Amino acid sequence: MRIAIASDHAAFALKAVLAAWLAEQGHQVLDLGPDSDARVDYPDFGFKLADAVAAGAAERGVALCGSGIGISIAVNRHPALRCALVSEPLSAALAREHNDANVVALGARLTGEDMAKACITAFLTTDFAGGRHQSRVEKLGAPSFAPVTSGNPA
Repeated sequence: MRIAIASDHAAFALKAVLAAWLAEQGHQVLDLGPDSDARVDYPDFGFKLADAVAAGAAERGVALCGSGIGISIAVNRHPALRCALVSEPLSAALAREHNDANVVALGARLTGEDMAKACITAFLTTDFAGGRHQSRVEKLGAPSFAPVTSGNPA
């Protein structure tokens, strides 16, 4: 499988470990940076990862930052992306099975190497269930926002 991986400076070391491990597992890894632990802005790398997956340069993505929160928000700005922030394998599997997530996000300051590998394994080996989940996933890529009224006149 072609897998894109990107991080910020806080997750640079974990990214290096995971990129090497993914390659050892036989995956083609597209490392989108950064190339060092020098300070960078996670949105830049989240957007880069989202573009790569949306364009088909990678089938799935792994997004990393200190907490996983910021980069997952950045990835999810792209309408074709469904990035799930996970911290254990069951959430990673459900993100694929129910939400057809195409990117998984992890927090390097919160998740150890072994747990990160377990989450990614679950993410990569779980298929989307489709069925009742399909229409919900389609809505994620084309949201329609209805105006919210408070019920109380201003």
